[in-house]
Amino acid sequence: MLAVLAVLAALAAAVVAVVRLRARRGIATAMQRATYDVLHTAALAADPLRAGLSPSTAAKAARHLRTLVGAAGLTISDGEQCLAFDGRGSHHSDQFTEAATRALESHRSIVLGSSDLPCDRVDCVVRGAVVAPLTGLAGQATAVLVAVADDQPAPGLVQATLEAARWAGSQLALSELDSSRERLARAEVRALRAQISPHFIYNALTAIASFVRTDPERARELILEFAEFTRYSFRAHGDFTTLAEELRSIDRYLTIERARFGDRLQVRLQIAPEVLPVGLPFLCLQPLVENAIRHGLSRKPGVGMVSIEAQDAGAECHITVEDDGVGIDPAVFAAGMPETDDGQHVGLANVDERLRSVFGDHFGLVVETAPGAGTKVSMRVPKFHPGVRA
Repeated sequence: MLAVLAVLAALAAAVVAVVRLRARRGIATAMQRATYDVLHTAALAADPLRAGLSPSTAAKAARHLRTLVGAAGLTISDGEQCLAFDGRGSHHSDQFTEAATRALESHRSIVLGSSDLPCDRVDCVVRGAVVAPLTGLAGQATAVLVAVADDQPAPGLVQATLEAARWAGSQLALSELDSSRERLARAEVRALRAQISPHFIYNALTAIASFVRTDPERARELILEFAEFTRYSFRAHGDFTTLAEELRSIDRYLTIERARFGDRLQVRLQIAPEVLPVGLPFLCLQPLVENAIRHGLSRKPGVGMVSIEAQDAGAECHITVEDDGVGIDPAVFAAGMPETDDGQHVGLANVDERLRSVFGDHFGLVVETAPGAGTKVSMRVPKFHPGVRA
């Protein structure tokens, strides 16, 4: 009998231990579970909103926004039409659109009662709605969130809709900022292409002309290299390229520059084969090499060396362009690498801004320099990044 009681006591203790272990492994409280659900739903709605407002993105966001506010139905309207509808009440779309137009014009939210939404359908459950502009960071709104109620809209629904509209508006504003940065990056590529023309083309043609009579075959080869270099630099498609393509263009550039400088220009390459397919913004490496030669070595008497390295660093590729030229006063870069009177360093500022625009602010250029000590410019590039397709 004692043995049986001992076994039962041991089993009871084991059951208690298992229950306690499972409790520790699960979500501890109802509040934590509710917080998780809200944040997860908000994240699901944020993804389509950050892509900009359209019927397709509105449709993807509407059902998650309806869950957040707890409405019987929900629509997103631009004041001209309902872009998307989720839940009940879609037959009131014209009335919701009219209310959305008034909300956009007045820049104020509107609460609709049953008298504002007459309907001849006996099965209609709509008794009210909350109309809230999607206000962005600058206080402007181009769309409206309409939460449909199956009873007179309660204060809780009103507040939830207003907060959801404010949050959704901020997501749309961030989408516009992303688009603005992309447009800026494209404009900077065009500006960089324009910068290449006066800085390089004249010197290249002068160098080629010097060989026309003395070495026609070399002049022909240089013309072909120059043609391929300009074809790549001024190509009309693609914001991104691969490290291999950028290095191939740089090799053509250096071939022409060596025709100018002769033995005064030495080049050292150290490239890890694993990083050659890495995608990076178009024309983000060539300006660094051009700056090294133009502002570092061309002013240095005697032989100068340009070193280009690309190393495999796990999830990143580390790239450096270094010269042993005259160096630069670090104060030049104190205010964010400004352009000087002769256009100096505009290439560095351009590349820095585009790297930050694509990969984030912690992926900008790092410049190490001092007068007489040469210049080393470093960058980190993720091997894989969403949206970067070479």
